[in-house]
Amino acid sequence: MKVRTLAVAAVLAALGAGAVVAADEPQVVRQEMMKKVGGAMGALSGIAKGEKPYDAEVVKASLATMSEVAKAFPDQFPAGSEAGHETEASPKIWEAMDDFKAKSAKLVEAADAALASPPADQAAVGAALGAIGPNCAACHEVYRIKK
Repeated sequence: MKVRTLAVAAVLAALGAGAVVAADEPQVVRQEMMKKVGGAMGALSGIAKGEKPYDAEVVKASLATMSEVAKAFPDQFPAGSEAGHETEASPKIWEAMDDFKAKSAKLVEAADAALASPPADQAAVGAALGAIGPNCAACHEVYRIKK
């Protein structure tokens, strides 16, 4: 009985260690970062469309998330992370890393500009998204594999 318990414990420990390793994989980190940006964009879009009430704290937090992620995102593409974990990253990223980083920097600039003078109402959130959204799209159009 003890051997069986030890074997089950060993299997569970190995599975747990695998989950921890997977969480550190660049592909997984990238996906989590994009989920954060998606959540921030969704919150801002909801306010801009009038689906959610204007909330200055939500606006600031969403813009800060976008800026922080965009600053760190290009560092999550080391050589060898082109595949795995159902990545949507296009191989073009590694072929044109300087352009990829420049596009990310433009997103940082747009988010930081909005943070410097935070949108004070629904219309201003829409205007901020008008400056931020094209930067997201520019990167997705070239560097994301659509599934």
